[in-house]
Amino acid sequence: MTIDLRGLVPAPVTPFTRDGDIDVDAIHRLGGWLAGVDGVKGLVVLGHAGEGTFLTQDEQARVISAFREAVNDNLPIIAGITGEGNKVAALEAERAAAAGATAGLVYPSHGWLRFGYQKGAPQTRYRDIYEASGLPLILFQYPDVTKATYDLETQLEIAGQEGVFATKNGVRNMRRWDTEIPVLRATYPELQILTCHDEYLLHTMFDVDGALVGYGGLAPEPLVELIAAGKAGDYPAARAIHDRLLPVTKNVYHRGSHMEGTVALKEGLVARGILEHATVRQPLLPLDPGAGDEIALALTSADLGSVTVPA
Repeated sequence: MTIDLRGLVPAPVTPFTRDGDIDVDAIHRLGGWLAGVDGVKGLVVLGHAGEGTFLTQDEQARVISAFREAVNDNLPIIAGITGEGNKVAALEAERAAAAGATAGLVYPSHGWLRFGYQKGAPQTRYRDIYEASGLPLILFQYPDVTKATYDLETQLEIAGQEGVFATKNGVRNMRRWDTEIPVLRATYPELQILTCHDEYLLHTMFDVDGALVGYGGLAPEPLVELIAAGKAGDYPAARAIHDRLLPVTKNVYHRGSHMEGTVALKEGLVARGILEHATVRQPLLPLDPGAGDEIALALTSADLGSVTVPA
């Protein structure tokens, strides 16, 4: 595979107009800004942070093409593939490729979150999506608390399939992380290992090639520094960046629901001068009054102020 995601891969939000439509101009501002940050290696759109499952098929295609325009084809655009069932997901991947996606991040079939998966079923999902679309694919490891988390055998078999070039790991069980990541690394040295532990980045930063995180769509500058410190094995430097970001981390991700983080990311982007408002699509709801001010204060304390957005 020729896609190099060894660095920061933000998963940006999807901006809406105040009327709730896709805001292409705001996508161009957001994507252009992220593309201009040295160390950003690609963008993942239509994920959890991007409210991808809340969009129509036409809107999903529009978001992909708008972000591709925003980065002037200088960065790969990876599309979240979230459809339930192999056939539906394969068709979604075909549409993503036609809209300009460079690769796909494959979510588990969402019924597995509650009921679990049959042995061998996840492998067929990746195979069918790749055969239909030709998109290079990223293995997505869900949290250990869900029934959609893959055991090590399943991860290894998916990672060995044609078309799979990276893994986004969000297991959120450090016992599993510390035992499974070294096996993946030893078995497939070329597999790009990316953490997606937005709220646990410090622990995971020393074992990975990069980070694929929604957090990167709000605070890319210090996260690029954090990745560099992790690769250098410089714990004091990494710890200092972690501590600097902790007020932001608390205000964005230490909430009752991880989905609230999407709303908080938009509030943060308002504070940074990239978005004009934090409109989300239901079932997401606005944060409590005053939350935007608290997020703005946390960003200021982390030296993350307003940025100049490309015209």
